Amino acid sequence: MTSFHPQTNISVVTKLMELEIFHCNLTVWPDPCPLCDEAKEVLEPYKHRYIFQQIDITLPENKVWYDKYKYDIPVFHLNGQFLMKHRVNTFLLEKQLAKAEDG
Repeated sequence: MTSFHPQTNISVVTKLMELEIFHCNLTVWPDPCPLCDEAKEVLEPYKHRYIFQQIDITLPENKVWYDKYKYDIPVFHLNGQFLMKHRVNTFLLEKQLAKAEDG
C-alpha cells in the first residue's frame, strides 16, 4: 500500500502483512466460540497493520487445517507462519508485527 503525504511530497510504501485466524463455523457447534470472539476483539486495534483473513476449518476445502487445528482454535498465522493459538498474546503479536514491518 502506498500513501502520499502532500506536505512533504513523499510517498510512503507501507508493508501489508497477512494475519490469518483459523476458527470454526459457529453454526456447526451448538455453543459459540468465546475464544474466537475474544481474539477478534483483541485484534481490533491492530487491524490497520495487516490484512485479516478468517479461515473456517469446517469447510470441506479446509480439511487439512481442520485435521491440524480442530482442538486448538483459534490459531493465528502471520504471513503464512504459525504465530500463536487459543488466545492473542499482544506482546508476541506486537513483536512479530514490528519485525515483519522492519524486515
